[in-house]
Amino acid sequence: MSIRLGEFNELEVVKEVDFGLYLDGGEEAGEILLPTRYVPEHFEIGERLNVFLYLDNEERLIATTLTPFVQVGQFAYLEVAWINQYGAFLNWGLMKDLFVPFREQKMTMQVGNKYVVHAHLDEESYRIVASAKVERYLEKGQPPYEPDEEVDILIWQKTDLGFKAIVDHKYSGLLYENEVFSSLRTGMTMKAFVKQVREDGKIDLILQKPGFEKIDDFAKELLDYIRSHDGLLPLTDKSPAEDIYALFGVSKKTFKKSVGDLYKKRLILLKEDGICLV
Repeated sequence: MSIRLGEFNELEVVKEVDFGLYLDGGEEAGEILLPTRYVPEHFEIGERLNVFLYLDNEERLIATTLTPFVQVGQFAYLEVAWINQYGAFLNWGLMKDLFVPFREQKMTMQVGNKYVVHAHLDEESYRIVASAKVERYLEKGQPPYEPDEEVDILIWQKTDLGFKAIVDHKYSGLLYENEVFSSLRTGMTMKAFVKQVREDGKIDLILQKPGFEKIDDFAKELLDYIRSHDGLLPLTDKSPAEDIYALFGVSKKTFKKSVGDLYKKRLILLKEDGICLV
């Protein structure tokens, strides 16, 4: 049995003690403590629990049922809780903070500020640490995505072209500014869609579901919205893209196509100050 430090593991309950439960970590790790504060209300000896494994302040392997803000191999946007002569310590949702050595900081981190970091195991100390040198931990191979595929992204940084994003905790992607119709900022997580995978391995992303399927879906949503608001919508195809996105979360292009579809089906009327049901 091989345990995975910095990740969730399913471990068997071996015995109960006054200060918690001991879980079976196999020959390599032995028995691992789950402190009383994390013990579920109902359990049985022999039952398997899903627990996160990390090292406590005395470098002992310990389990918790809490879900940290990041796991080993993942990226996250975390706040600096405190700093000492060795580096910065980030709040990642557990009692022991996550360490970022000075050598892994792009700029000197400040208490209270938040940074995009990657969590990993330090090869020398076998401790869970983080690095703000994000590029080093992005996969360099060709991403295995097809156009229109849905992915999870973390907004990484603003550039002249738009917003860099980390795709599925592995790859680098880009949202072009002229295709973004909402306010984005570093640290936001959301769903996106693959527009294309370029020859250099970078991924062009869009936030709206592409193609006619999106338009058909939104046409139904738009019609339902008008029906549920007294048959009136105070927007037109000349309304600002920002107003349209704020209300529906779609681009102006998608909005106009859906309005046109409903109009052709004679379901709506177009007026100077808005749209209404026929």
